[in-house]
Amino acid sequence: MPAQKKVIRELLAAEGRTFAADAGIRLANTPQPLYRTLVLATLLSARIRSSVAVATARALHDAGLRSARRMADATWQQRVDALGEGGYRRYDERTATQLGEGARLVLDAWGGDLRRLRADAHGDVAELRQLLQRVPGLGPTGADIFLREVQGVWPEAAPYLDAKAIQGARRLGLPDEPEALSRLDENHEPAAFASALVRAALDKKVADEALRQAA
Repeated sequence: MPAQKKVIRELLAAEGRTFAADAGIRLANTPQPLYRTLVLATLLSARIRSSVAVATARALHDAGLRSARRMADATWQQRVDALGEGGYRRYDERTATQLGEGARLVLDAWGGDLRRLRADAHGDVAELRQLLQRVPGLGPTGADIFLREVQGVWPEAAPYLDAKAIQGARRLGLPDEPEALSRLDENHEPAAFASALVRAALDKKVADEALRQAA
């Protein structure tokens, strides 16, 4: 146990930040940051480098596409151009369509405010996960990413350690049971902890460095 906690301390010292933070999102339980995180989750769920997805989320923000209304009102070409600016070129045309359709769904179903989606789930995380998958382009992986990122402001989801976070834990020699794993997090910042574990899963060098520093 002490050795495992040391590994986690080293991992968090180097990688203890959310992907939303990397994308410049100051996450709060308010419409715009929640929507921007939904877009980020959509981008991250494709088979593309996380750094490209994060850069693209920033590019969409810089292009003014930071709310469901603005995303829906933008032209398809404006969305394509913003995606390309972020380097998201492999899936830009399909994703531009999905972002437009998703924005319209968020407006129609929840008035552009994902807190209403949360209310519809009545505290049931499995229901939250299903509702999120109504959004075009946001399948089970994307729903997991969104819930992993927002668990600090939607505490009913915490601890949310999805399959990718558990993969990182195994690589670090940590427990692969979410409750046991979360008890080792002395900082009690579940979203940052989960993101750090995901980085260890995505990049073996991250895991190796945390293990080396803890040795």
